[in-house]
Amino acid sequence: MALQSTLGFRPVIFALVGNAVVTAAKFFAAGVSGSSSMFSEAIHSLADTLNQFLLLIGLRRSLMKADEDFEYGYGNELSFWALISACGIFFIGAGVTTYHGISTLLNPHEIEVSVVVFAVLIFALLIESYTFMVAAQQLKTTFPRSKWRKRLAHADPSTLAVFLEDAVAVFGVCIALASISLSYLTGSIIWDAAGSILIGMLLGAVAVVLIVRNRSYLLGRAIPESLQEEVEALLLSEPTIEKVLDFKSAVLGFRVYRIKCDVEFNGAALFSEAFQQSSLNDQFEEVRNDYEAFKRFCVDYADRVPRLMGKKIDEIESRIKKRHPSIRHIDIEIN
Repeated sequence: MALQSTLGFRPVIFALVGNAVVTAAKFFAAGVSGSSSMFSEAIHSLADTLNQFLLLIGLRRSLMKADEDFEYGYGNELSFWALISACGIFFIGAGVTTYHGISTLLNPHEIEVSVVVFAVLIFALLIESYTFMVAAQQLKTTFPRSKWRKRLAHADPSTLAVFLEDAVAVFGVCIALASISLSYLTGSIIWDAAGSILIGMLLGAVAVVLIVRNRSYLLGRAIPESLQEEVEALLLSEPTIEKVLDFKSAVLGFRVYRIKCDVEFNGAALFSEAFQQSSLNDQFEEVRNDYEAFKRFCVDYADRVPRLMGKKIDEIESRIKKRHPSIRHIDIEIN
């Protein structure tokens, strides 16, 4: 699969380019005005730009084919790089922003508000609103019939990161506009510093959400419960399978799952199917007075039943993969 056609590539590349432009503009405005909120927004956009670059690396590496070192592929590379990205948001974005806001409170200084500052903020609002809408549209396209809660719960790590980061970016610009305006109107630097601290808190909250989400994937999060129930029902729909035991699963990447379970076969159903085209009465008559023929019959039975069980397992695995293409790896063992 080409990188350009990967789910999440479009939101990430739009956000990367948009944030790179916005970062330069915000740092210019922060230098001109001396505003703490503007500086916080500049740091925020710089962190977002670096984070989207990390997500792009993750998207590319997640497409690497399985090899002898990683036999199930590199799907979780995306979650790994998304986790690093989230840590960057927490330490660089939230940490530096909050520190700068507190520093401004402790060491107040005058800020110069000009048309340039407001022009940059409005420009940033337009760009970041657009990249936010690109990520939102990607989620709508991927989950057209789902509610937003489900979309966010099942979104791929890259699109989710861009969506949440840009949502905070839009709120952050609005906070910066409000705090700078209040500082200008009241002559108090407190509003500007408070805006910076509030932006930092928002970034920290988003970072924690993303860290927890990606951690769960890297630790081998189980597949959705509804999907597990569907797979178990599909297994039990096979007449020769009596029980499904020790069902385990893991997410190997976005929409890439592995399942493992034990099954107990129904002996009577297996026997009936193994000899459904044969007349047992006729075979019994053939072997009842011939010990050697009886031994051959037993050997044939002992050989036929395991092969039938293997055939049934292959068939059920094929049906599961056909109905649920996201389940790439299936290990069904006989209990």
